Amino acid sequence: MKKIIKKALTLLSVYYAYSVEYRVELILWVLAGSLPIILMGVWIQAAQGGQFGLSSVNFARYFITVFIVRQLTAVWVIWDFEKEVVEGKLSPKLLQPLDPVWHHVAGHISERFARLIFTFLLVGLFFILYPQAFWVPSLSRFLLFTLAVVLAFALQFTIQYTFAMFAFWTERASALETFWFLFYLFLSGLIAPLEVFPEPVQKIVMFMPFPYLIDFPASLLVGLPINIGQGFWSMVGWILVFLGVNRLLWRMGLKRYSGMGA
Repeated sequence: MKKIIKKALTLLSVYYAYSVEYRVELILWVLAGSLPIILMGVWIQAAQGGQFGLSSVNFARYFITVFIVRQLTAVWVIWDFEKEVVEGKLSPKLLQPLDPVWHHVAGHISERFARLIFTFLLVGLFFILYPQAFWVPSLSRFLLFTLAVVLAFALQFTIQYTFAMFAFWTERASALETFWFLFYLFLSGLIAPLEVFPEPVQKIVMFMPFPYLIDFPASLLVGLPINIGQGFWSMVGWILVFLGVNRLLWRMGLKRYSGMGA
């Protein structure tokens, strides 16, 4: 166990140092995820007409939480893995006594810590400009939100890493992520809370993985009505489904990769 912890801390420290090496780029990535803040202004204006079940304050709280969730769950493993396979950089990692996925996991987690300060600064600025939206969630809500964000990141990472496995068969596996993003954009709660969707649409979407990536953790913290038990079980279930598919594609892909002379 001590050896595992030591390896994990070493990986995290190395990738953290790599992340903070390019601070300006890191700031730009944080700002690139500010779409929820832009959409917040649109929905706040729309809520003033009284046509939706949420008030302008609820919309503000929801979208600032979406911004936080997006910062904590952003994943780019498919582009890194695709490059490794296409350029043959995966080969030396296969010689190490460590599954290559842990390099990507460590890189993602370390980058989370590196961008936290910039995220907090933007959130603090938001509450200064819009103080009526400030609220303090209960401890139970905060703990559930934290767990939901961890699972959302795990689900997002597992989904994208599963798509990345197709890099063994095509040089443009990232095209799958682009196609997936179209559904993610509209069904995850990124552009609007699922609470404002028609009820039949809500029931259908809840059987998909999309709402558990953003809407579920955000609604937990804000206090919007959701089925907490169903949400957590669904997240775990989808993680296991994609993890099973991932391991199957990994074994099949390695045979093809070695067959290409890697």
